[in-house]
Amino acid sequence: MISVIDHVNIVVTDLERSVAFYTELLGFEVVKRVHMEGDWIEAIVGLKGVLADVVYVRPPGGEPRLELVQYHAPAGNEFADNAIPNTTGLRHLAFNVDDMDAMYERLKADGVTFFGPPVIVPLSVVTHNSGHKKLCYFYDPDGVVLELSEYV
Repeated sequence: MISVIDHVNIVVTDLERSVAFYTELLGFEVVKRVHMEGDWIEAIVGLKGVLADVVYVRPPGGEPRLELVQYHAPAGNEFADNAIPNTTGLRHLAFNVDDMDAMYERLKADGVTFFGPPVIVPLSVVTHNSGHKKLCYFYDPDGVVLELSEYV
């Protein structure tokens, strides 16, 4: 039986740029840095000639970690449809924040691209134990869809 989510993997094109985004802008902390190559990783991912660097980052509130991976070889593909919210598959990660408006304004001032400003979900759609949910979508540097959420 599954007990917890260990981590979420995000493949990035520029590891240091992504580390800066997740740590400096979103407040995550670097937990570990790893270089991966050899038969063991090739067997896991089903690719030959893997050369990759990984940085694990953790949100201030604890787990799960994000596993930011930059593959130096073999080269991967980019799919523009991955940045569209209704594309099949894992589509976004949601992060709880304490002050949505302040976080939104700070990230917007730092040039982060948002789909739109924060919106309160109508109670007629869904009622949460803690009341209203306020949320907004935005992109990381590689076009990964992320969500800020606050229960108000």
